[in-house]
Amino acid sequence: MYPDTLPGSVADSGMPSGESPRDADPAASATVPRAVSTLRTGHAAQPYPSAAVRRERLKRLRRLVTGNADALATTIARDFAGGRSPDETRLAEILGTVKAIDHARARLGGWMRRRGRAVPLHLQPARAWLQPVPKGVVGILAPWNYPVLLSLSPLVAALAAGNRVLVKPSERTPRTADLLASLLGATFGADEVAVVTGGPETGQAVSRAGLDHLLFTGSTAIGRAVAQAAAATLTPVTLELGGKSPAIVAPDADAEAAGATVARGKAFNAGQTCIAPDYVLVPEGALGSFAQGFRHQIAAQYPDLMANPDYTGLIDARHRDRLTAMVADAAAKGVDVLSINPGDRQAPAEAVTMPPILLLDPPDDLVAHREEIFGPVLPVLPYASLDGALARARRGAAPLALYLFTQDRAVARKVVETVPAGAVVVNDTLVHAAVETLPFGGIGASGQGAYHGRAGFDTFSHLKPVFRRGPVNPTGLLAPPHTGIKRFLLGLLTR
Repeated sequence: MYPDTLPGSVADSGMPSGESPRDADPAASATVPRAVSTLRTGHAAQPYPSAAVRRERLKRLRRLVTGNADALATTIARDFAGGRSPDETRLAEILGTVKAIDHARARLGGWMRRRGRAVPLHLQPARAWLQPVPKGVVGILAPWNYPVLLSLSPLVAALAAGNRVLVKPSERTPRTADLLASLLGATFGADEVAVVTGGPETGQAVSRAGLDHLLFTGSTAIGRAVAQAAAATLTPVTLELGGKSPAIVAPDADAEAAGATVARGKAFNAGQTCIAPDYVLVPEGALGSFAQGFRHQIAAQYPDLMANPDYTGLIDARHRDRLTAMVADAAAKGVDVLSINPGDRQAPAEAVTMPPILLLDPPDDLVAHREEIFGPVLPVLPYASLDGALARARRGAAPLALYLFTQDRAVARKVVETVPAGAVVVNDTLVHAAVETLPFGGIGASGQGAYHGRAGFDTFSHLKPVFRRGPVNPTGLLAPPHTGIKRFLLGLLTR
């Protein structure tokens, strides 16, 4: 995922080191220990909240989201310099959060139940089980691209698991961060949920606060720094990162239809999505059909793209300049650059908006191949054989998602079994993130750990092993001295 400036190194964000879109306040990090202390006091007073208490907290969170949906959408739109489609916010962030809450509330009792485990015959009579218990005080470091969903969806999981929670929203969406701080502060006690705002210093303080668990969503580079900071206090971390998620159009697929589907996923939030398709592999001879399907789909969604409130702009001018330089690098190397701008309206030079751009048959030495794009720019590469395409997809770090277009079950099975990725979606894009029954997470450089649904509950719980001896304790039969009947029994057990 395209990075924030959380741990203090902002080189990956397209911003000069030491700068932040919000003035960094060194004093802000002093609020973190106070907030954690208050949360720990709350946890000590109620270390195992009942299902009723947890459901009530989730109910409060639901009222917060639904009762302030318009304000949240408006505020996010103001934080995006290029504007944010309010309907995209409602679909991805409001609806996504509400569905996560409803899913957790409906299943919470089952998640909390002890999980029985078999006991071997020689240790009978006894019972064994796993008891999910809250980890304690956990932290959430959220990014800017979906500032509500990626703050509150992990919060759902953490509250369902019975924890007290410290939330640090992104400084790149400061209005949304302040609104979340206000709303959560009015909804929860300071010993239930706390929000800290600010720049890199605050993110560093959260990473080093000695929490019982920490979930970070952002770039691989910043994720490494968060993990290193957390390691000093042995804080376990869940890292939701990103990478270069490929879309692969198999030889049997309808390339034009695949182009339309990829266009929908790439255009959503203007490509500023950690699981957006980052490049596409298409069969030789199908490049034109794919591009045509992509172009037609964009025109259908945004007949006048640059003046269309449904099309989201970029987060800020620095991000625009980064993407513009990426396209210029491709053009300078002779790449066919296809800008898709229905309505052909030219935006003012100061506009922070970019139309979808296809880089057709680009060489390997592009900047766009080296960096996660995180915007509406999409390299499309032809391949001679499917095996060659899969080999290319296996190169480099494993991505957060892989999108495959095929009707051939054998091809789908081969990709699922042999190409590393956090998740595989067949004949669509992005939608797996909305399925609460599927864990959401990466592998390798795209992340570690997962959340959503029960996976999120388990992430923020300690699955505590419990062994209960029955009314008779036969273990003395196996204790020294190992003579006579004891040696005979040991021989039977080890035969």
